[in-house]
Amino acid sequence: MYLPATVRMLRQFVEDRQLQPFSGTAFALTPALREAYVSGDTEELEYVAMREAARASLRLIAGESSEDEQTDLRRAVVSADVEDVTLRPDLDDAVVRLSGPVPWENIAAVHMDAAEAEEAVRAAAAGIDAADLGDEDAELALGDAEDHELAWYAPQEVHFVLELM
Repeated sequence: MYLPATVRMLRQFVEDRQLQPFSGTAFALTPALREAYVSGDTEELEYVAMREAARASLRLIAGESSEDEQTDLRRAVVSADVEDVTLRPDLDDAVVRLSGPVPWENIAAVHMDAAEAEEAVRAAAAGIDAADLGDEDAELALGDAEDHELAWYAPQEVHFVLELM
């Protein structure tokens, strides 16, 4: 399961020891996602689901940016083991809904942009809606952000990574 997040959400997650994804939305390797790709092994399809969560993280960043200019401009995705989910192929092939918050103990890893991605993330978050509507410049900005691979952190490292930011 891949839960889109922001740095602000990660800080709250560390403090509360549980994460409530926005609208309960997460991404996973679902039957609909597997069916949408004629080729690709499990690892490749899980990567697709994680990229979808990273794109959703851009939307969360855009929302935070409209509220606060001090938003941390790094995409974040939390990988977790969650059992109680509802498939939502009506929303997208990889979308699932969670029934409640995810406890810290269920976290497998956290993926987050490095500092050098911040300018690309800023541009992509500002234009994410325009990219959805086919704006070529916004799509290019989105591609620039997605060219940055998310770094992997073990759960026990997250607190220290956030302190260093």
